[in-house]
Amino acid sequence: MTQMISIGYGNFMNAEKVVAVVSNDAAPVKRMIQTAKEQERIIDATHGKKTKSVIVTESNHIVLSALLPETLQSRFEHNKNGLQ
Repeated sequence: MTQMISIGYGNFMNAEKVVAVVSNDAAPVKRMIQTAKEQERIIDATHGKKTKSVIVTESNHIVLSALLPETLQSRFEHNKNGLQ
């Protein structure tokens, strides 16, 4: 069964396809975002808010979230343990 996780503002994604969740503060992450935009591999789920987390998927797509990485980690952990 597909495990969906809330990434904020009514947006959900398949938790099993996530490779990494990182903060967008570092220059290499900002370059990764720019490259993904150029290659049309980016999904903006911030609803116009400041990007606080960058989610990397198995398919090499980049998902931008307005939630903190720690918040997303907590949601992934709850989801992994079968809690909602």
